[in-house]
Amino acid sequence: MNRSVKYSLQITVSLIILLLLLLFSVRYGANQNSDNTVFNAIFHYEASNVDQRIIREIRIPRVIGAMLIGSALAVSGALMQSVTKNPMADSGLLGINAGAAFMLTICFTFFPKISTINTTIFSVFGAAIAAVLVSFISMMKKAKMSPTILVLSGMAISAFFTAMSEGIALVAHLKQDLAFWHFGGVSAVSWAQLQRLGPWIVVALIAVMFMSSNMNLLGLSDDTIKSLGKNADPIRFLALICVVILSGISVALVGAVAFVGLIVPHIVRFIVGSDNRKVIPMTVLLGADLTVLADLIARTIDPPNETPFGIIISLVGVPFFIYLARKDSRQI
Repeated sequence: MNRSVKYSLQITVSLIILLLLLLFSVRYGANQNSDNTVFNAIFHYEASNVDQRIIREIRIPRVIGAMLIGSALAVSGALMQSVTKNPMADSGLLGINAGAAFMLTICFTFFPKISTINTTIFSVFGAAIAAVLVSFISMMKKAKMSPTILVLSGMAISAFFTAMSEGIALVAHLKQDLAFWHFGGVSAVSWAQLQRLGPWIVVALIAVMFMSSNMNLLGLSDDTIKSLGKNADPIRFLALICVVILSGISVALVGAVAFVGLIVPHIVRFIVGSDNRKVIPMTVLLGADLTVLADLIARTIDPPNETPFGIIISLVGVPFFIYLARKDSRQI
């Protein structure tokens, strides 16, 4: 089969899976709704109808939120793996999500009535601080660090920010209120948040797609890049900017969700190869598939109770991380 035809088929199948998951997620939850109710909620909305209002005001925003966050975190992971040349890189594992969550803790403690946009600015700033620390560690050439050592360094950064967040929350009596942000979930996503933050995610994802051909340079050694007359530093910088934006907004919306950026890029590269021109679009779709599916499971596994979807993803992510660590053939 022709490669372009094969890739088009893979994209089409992933898109169909996403559309089916979106439909199931809107229909199923603590209560099951008929196809007719879902159709009317979308195209013939009546605010007086309780079932339609639940679908329109609660389920659809959270499903769209899960889709956007999945794409954002998955692409962040793909970018981090390219920038650091580390197959185990992920914004969660390297502490970027924890940095964003730390600044959110400060925000909620000292500025409890702050707006959504300003909250997101705090989150992005925290992600930027963590990204700078990770970048500094990854560029310590004298250390000749293995992927495992870099991940351990990221875990140390994550543990530091998490401990600081926990300490502030404990002193400020916000432990219960911040539990949501530590486990991750889309139950609180609203139309207002999506209208303010969704476009930023979409713009960042589009920017990454335009960068994807140049990102293939990052897989080469620095000497090879120089011999080609290219400079990879601007690409790395722009990639990190996109990681910070995508991770910071994601944490502001749903909390610190790990492993999405670890799992999805590996699956995508197994399916389509290492060409980032193919990897990024497929990562957008499969990232959305994963988080929408995880949210659907979280809502239906023990109704009417709801399990944070970050826990569902971690149940898959932890074994996957262990597998990658063993595959790296180095001792942790």
